[in-house]
Amino acid sequence: MKSPVAIVQRDIAWQDVAVNLVALERMLEGVETDVVVLSEMFQTGFVVNPDGIADDGTTLGWMQRMAAKMDAAVVGSVIVEEQGRLYNRMYFVKPDGSVEYYDKHHLFSVGGEAERFTAGGKRKVVEWRGVRYMLEVCYDLRFPVWSRQRGDYDALIYVALWPKSRREVWRTLLRARAIENQAYAIGVNRIGTEPGLEYAGDSAIIDFYGRESVDMAAREGVEVAVLDMEALGAFRERFNVGRDADEFVIVNK
Repeated sequence: MKSPVAIVQRDIAWQDVAVNLVALERMLEGVETDVVVLSEMFQTGFVVNPDGIADDGTTLGWMQRMAAKMDAAVVGSVIVEEQGRLYNRMYFVKPDGSVEYYDKHHLFSVGGEAERFTAGGKRKVVEWRGVRYMLEVCYDLRFPVWSRQRGDYDALIYVALWPKSRREVWRTLLRARAIENQAYAIGVNRIGTEPGLEYAGDSAIIDFYGRESVDMAAREGVEVAVLDMEALGAFRERFNVGRDADEFVIVNK
Protein backbone atom coordinates (compact mmCIF):
# COMPACT_ATOMS: atom_id res chain seq x y z
CA MET A 1 0.00 0.00 0.00
CA LYS A 2 1.28 3.46 -0.93
CA SER A 3 0.02 6.78 0.39
CA PRO A 4 0.99 10.29 -0.82
CA VAL A 5 1.75 13.04 1.69
CA ALA A 6 1.99 16.74 0.79
CA ILE A 7 4.05 19.20 2.83
CA VAL A 8 3.52 22.96 2.60
CA GLN A 9 6.30 25.46 3.27
CA ARG A 10 5.69 29.21 3.12
CA ASP A 11 6.44 32.62 4.60
CA ILE A 12 3.70 33.20 7.20
CA ALA A 13 2.11 36.64 7.51
CA TRP A 14 2.62 37.59 11.16
CA GLN A 15 -0.62 37.21 13.14
CA ASP A 16 -2.81 37.67 10.04
CA VAL A 17 -5.12 34.65 10.03
CA ALA A 18 -7.23 35.70 7.04
CA VAL A 19 -4.24 36.38 4.78
CA ASN A 20 -2.57 33.10 5.69
CA LEU A 21 -5.65 30.95 5.11
CA VAL A 22 -6.35 32.53 1.72
CA ALA A 23 -2.72 32.04 0.65
CA LEU A 24 -2.70 28.41 1.76
CA GLU A 25 -5.92 27.65 -0.10
CA ARG A 26 -4.40 29.02 -3.30
CA MET A 27 -1.26 26.97 -2.83
CA LEU A 28 -3.26 23.77 -2.32
CA GLU A 29 -5.44 24.20 -5.40
CA GLY A 30 -5.22 21.05 -7.51
CA VAL A 31 -2.98 19.13 -5.10
CA GLU A 32 -3.84 15.42 -4.89
CA THR A 33 -2.77 13.62 -1.75
CA ASP A 34 -3.95 11.62 1.26
CA VAL A 35 -2.48 14.02 3.84
CA VAL A 36 -1.60 17.72 3.81
CA VAL A 37 0.86 18.83 6.50
CA LEU A 38 1.12 22.52 7.42
CA SER A 39 3.51 24.07 9.93
CA GLU A 40 3.17 24.83 13.61
CA MET A 41 0.91 27.88 14.17
CA PHE A 42 0.52 28.06 10.39
CA GLN A 43 -2.11 30.80 10.55
CA THR A 44 -0.32 33.21 12.93
CA GLY A 45 3.40 32.53 13.20
CA PHE A 46 5.07 31.82 16.56
CA VAL A 47 3.10 33.63 19.27
CA VAL A 48 3.97 33.27 22.97
CA ASN A 49 1.71 36.14 24.09
CA PRO A 50 -1.47 34.91 22.41
CA ASP A 51 -4.07 37.25 23.91
CA GLY A 52 -6.84 37.56 21.33
CA ILE A 53 -5.07 35.14 18.95
CA ALA A 54 -6.48 31.78 20.11
CA ASP A 55 -8.59 30.17 17.40
CA ASP A 56 -12.27 31.06 17.62
CA GLY A 57 -13.17 28.17 15.34
CA THR A 58 -12.23 29.97 12.13
CA THR A 59 -9.05 28.01 11.50
CA LEU A 60 -10.46 24.65 12.50
CA GLY A 61 -13.48 25.30 10.28
CA TRP A 62 -11.15 26.14 7.40
CA MET A 63 -9.23 22.90 7.96
CA GLN A 64 -12.48 20.92 7.89
CA ARG A 65 -13.57 22.63 4.68
CA MET A 66 -10.21 22.03 3.01
CA ALA A 67 -10.15 18.38 4.11
CA ALA A 68 -13.57 17.84 2.54
CA LYS A 69 -12.64 19.76 -0.61
CA MET A 70 -9.37 17.86 -1.13
CA ASP A 71 -10.58 14.49 0.19
CA ALA A 72 -7.46 14.45 2.35
CA ALA A 73 -6.53 14.81 6.00
CA VAL A 74 -5.25 18.29 6.89
CA VAL A 75 -2.68 18.59 9.69
CA GLY A 76 -1.21 21.60 11.51
CA SER A 77 -1.07 23.29 14.91
CA VAL A 78 -3.09 26.23 16.22
CA ILE A 79 -3.44 28.09 19.51
CA VAL A 80 -6.48 26.88 21.44
CA GLU A 81 -7.98 28.16 24.70
CA GLU A 82 -10.00 25.81 26.90
CA GLN A 83 -11.25 26.63 30.39
CA GLY A 84 -8.75 29.45 30.72
CA ARG A 85 -5.79 27.36 29.57
CA LEU A 86 -3.86 27.76 26.33
CA TYR A 87 -2.64 24.81 24.27
CA ASN A 88 -0.45 24.49 21.20
CA ARG A 89 -2.78 21.99 19.58
CA MET A 90 -1.97 19.91 16.53
CA TYR A 91 -5.13 18.98 14.63
CA PHE A 92 -5.53 16.00 12.32
CA VAL A 93 -8.73 16.77 10.40
CA LYS A 94 -10.34 14.18 8.13
CA PRO A 95 -12.59 14.76 5.10
CA ASP A 96 -15.72 13.76 7.01
CA GLY A 97 -15.10 16.63 9.42
CA SER A 98 -13.92 14.47 12.31
CA VAL A 99 -11.01 15.83 14.32
CA GLU A 100 -8.24 14.17 16.30
CA TYR A 101 -5.61 16.19 18.10
CA TYR A 102 -2.38 16.25 20.06
CA ASP A 103 -1.40 18.95 22.55
CA LYS A 104 2.31 19.79 22.44
CA HIS A 105 4.03 18.00 25.31
CA HIS A 106 7.44 19.66 25.43
CA LEU A 107 6.96 23.42 25.74
CA PHE A 108 9.87 25.64 24.71
CA SER A 109 10.70 27.28 28.03
CA VAL A 110 13.71 29.10 26.55
CA GLY A 111 11.33 31.04 24.31
CA GLY A 112 8.69 31.68 26.96
CA GLU A 113 6.16 29.14 25.68
CA ALA A 114 5.97 27.28 28.99
CA GLU A 115 4.94 30.47 30.82
CA ARG A 116 1.69 30.84 28.90
CA PHE A 117 0.79 27.41 27.55
CA THR A 118 -0.25 24.16 29.21
CA ALA A 119 1.60 21.00 28.21
CA GLY A 120 -0.26 18.02 26.87
CA GLY A 121 0.37 14.70 28.57
CA LYS A 122 -0.56 12.04 26.04
CA ARG A 123 1.07 10.61 22.94
CA LYS A 124 -1.20 10.54 19.92
CA VAL A 125 -1.19 8.13 16.97
CA VAL A 126 -3.77 8.50 14.20
CA GLU A 127 -4.45 5.82 11.58
CA TRP A 128 -5.47 7.12 8.18
CA ARG A 129 -5.71 5.26 4.89
CA GLY A 130 -3.45 2.46 5.98
CA VAL A 131 -0.74 4.56 7.64
CA ARG A 132 -0.32 5.15 11.38
CA TYR A 133 0.91 8.69 12.10
CA MET A 134 2.39 9.84 15.39
CA LEU A 135 1.77 13.55 15.97
CA GLU A 136 4.50 15.80 17.37
CA VAL A 137 5.16 19.55 17.56
CA CYS A 138 8.51 21.31 17.07
CA TYR A 139 10.46 21.08 20.36
CA ASP A 140 9.23 17.48 20.82
CA LEU A 141 11.84 16.59 18.19
CA ARG A 142 14.62 17.01 20.76
CA PHE A 143 13.24 14.31 23.07
CA PRO A 144 13.70 10.84 21.57
CA VAL A 145 12.12 8.88 24.41
CA TRP A 146 8.75 10.58 23.82
CA SER A 147 8.75 9.50 20.19
CA ARG A 148 10.32 6.07 20.64
CA GLN A 149 8.82 3.39 18.45
CA ARG A 150 6.58 0.94 20.30
CA GLY A 151 5.33 -0.85 17.21
CA ASP A 152 2.40 1.56 17.06
CA TYR A 153 3.23 3.92 14.18
CA ASP A 154 4.66 4.08 10.67
CA ALA A 155 5.38 7.79 10.30
CA LEU A 156 6.24 10.69 12.58
CA ILE A 157 4.80 14.12 11.73
CA TYR A 158 6.64 17.12 13.17
CA VAL A 159 5.05 20.53 12.58
CA ALA A 160 7.43 23.29 13.59
CA LEU A 161 8.57 26.89 13.68
CA TRP A 162 12.29 26.12 13.95
CA PRO A 163 14.70 29.09 13.70
CA LYS A 164 17.45 29.30 11.10
CA SER A 165 20.09 29.60 13.83
CA ARG A 166 19.43 25.96 14.76
CA ARG A 167 18.74 24.56 11.31
CA GLU A 168 21.42 21.86 11.47
CA VAL A 169 19.86 20.55 14.68
CA TRP A 170 16.49 20.29 12.87
CA ARG A 171 17.98 18.50 9.89
CA THR A 172 20.04 16.11 12.00
CA LEU A 173 17.31 15.18 14.47
CA LEU A 174 14.71 14.55 11.77
CA ARG A 175 17.01 11.98 10.20
CA ALA A 176 17.85 10.50 13.60
CA ARG A 177 14.18 10.04 14.54
CA ALA A 178 13.51 8.28 11.22
CA ILE A 179 16.52 5.97 11.50
CA GLU A 180 16.20 5.02 15.17
CA ASN A 181 12.46 4.34 14.90
CA GLN A 182 12.54 2.68 11.47
CA ALA A 183 9.77 5.03 10.33
CA TYR A 184 9.12 7.87 7.94
CA ALA A 185 9.75 11.32 9.42
CA ILE A 186 7.74 14.22 8.00
CA GLY A 187 8.93 17.65 9.12
CA VAL A 188 7.27 20.93 8.12
CA ASN A 189 8.81 24.28 9.00
CA ARG A 190 8.39 27.81 7.62
CA ILE A 191 10.58 30.28 5.75
CA GLY A 192 10.83 34.06 6.15
CA THR A 193 10.98 36.26 9.24
CA GLU A 194 8.85 37.47 12.11
CA PRO A 195 9.75 39.73 15.06
CA GLY A 196 13.13 38.59 16.33
CA LEU A 197 13.25 35.34 14.36
CA GLU A 198 14.42 34.10 10.96
CA TYR A 199 13.51 30.73 9.45
CA ALA A 200 15.40 28.60 6.91
CA GLY A 201 12.62 26.15 6.06
CA ASP A 202 14.25 22.76 5.45
CA SER A 203 10.89 21.00 5.43
CA ALA A 204 11.48 17.38 4.46
CA ILE A 205 10.13 13.88 4.18
CA ILE A 206 12.70 11.29 5.24
CA ASP A 207 12.42 7.55 4.82
CA PHE A 208 13.32 4.77 7.26
CA TYR A 209 16.89 4.59 5.92
CA GLY A 210 17.37 8.30 6.70
CA ARG A 211 17.18 9.29 3.03
CA GLU A 212 15.38 12.47 2.01
CA SER A 213 12.46 11.79 -0.31
CA VAL A 214 11.74 15.53 -0.28
CA ASP A 215 14.03 18.38 0.83
CA MET A 216 12.45 21.80 0.30
CA ALA A 217 15.49 23.81 1.47
CA ALA A 218 14.27 27.45 1.46
CA ARG A 219 11.69 27.08 -1.33
CA GLU A 220 8.12 28.17 -0.86
CA GLY A 221 5.61 25.69 -2.21
CA VAL A 222 4.04 22.26 -1.93
CA GLU A 223 5.89 18.99 -2.37
CA VAL A 224 4.49 15.45 -2.37
CA ALA A 225 6.17 12.15 -1.51
CA VAL A 226 4.74 8.64 -1.37
CA LEU A 227 4.96 6.54 1.79
CA ASP A 228 5.43 2.88 0.85
CA MET A 229 4.06 0.65 3.59
CA GLU A 230 5.13 -2.60 1.92
CA ALA A 231 8.72 -1.39 1.70
CA LEU A 232 8.64 -0.22 5.32
CA GLY A 233 7.21 -3.52 6.54
CA ALA A 234 9.76 -5.55 4.60
CA PHE A 235 12.62 -3.46 5.98
CA ARG A 236 11.40 -3.81 9.56
CA GLU A 237 11.10 -7.58 9.15
CA ARG A 238 14.47 -7.99 7.45
CA PHE A 239 16.37 -5.69 9.83
CA ASN A 240 14.38 -5.89 13.04
CA VAL A 241 16.32 -3.78 15.52
CA GLY A 242 13.18 -3.46 17.64
CA ARG A 243 13.68 -6.92 19.13
CA ASP A 244 16.96 -5.70 20.65
CA ALA A 245 15.58 -2.44 22.04
CA ASP A 246 15.62 -1.55 25.72
CA GLU A 247 12.43 -1.84 27.74
CA PHE A 248 11.13 1.46 29.11
CA VAL A 249 8.04 3.16 30.45
CA ILE A 250 7.11 6.81 29.85
CA VAL A 251 5.86 8.51 32.99
CA ASN A 252 3.79 11.56 32.11
CA LYS A 253 4.21 14.76 34.09
